[in-house]
Amino acid sequence: MKFAKVVFWIAGIWGVLVLVPLYFMFDAIGRQDPPAITHPGFYYGFIGVALAFQVVFMVIAREPVRLRPMMIPAVLEKFAYGVSLMALYLQHRLHASDLVFGGVDVLFGVLFLAAFFRTAS
Repeated sequence: MKFAKVVFWIAGIWGVLVLVPLYFMFDAIGRQDPPAITHPGFYYGFIGVALAFQVVFMVIAREPVRLRPMMIPAVLEKFAYGVSLMALYLQHRLHASDLVFGGVDVLFGVLFLAAFFRTAS
């Protein structure tokens, strides 16, 4: 149980630290990695949903055994981003340096799976 608590707390805090600055980087992203973002609703919507999931991770961290079923959507959230970035990279639509964040998400996805199996009765 302690393993699950630590993993989910770290993931939630990491996610908040990585996502919050994106609210202030909309224009900078377009300048540094053109073309500019053309759908701000999708951009800010992604950040908002992703931040909401960080709260989910922190809630799971408080009671991992009781909230064990919520670990499955948490795993899916982590793998969805990492796998999407890998697909974009293989299509030559993403820089290799952008894979770092996807790799971190895949790592957390694997740790979430480990937490899921370690909290089984």
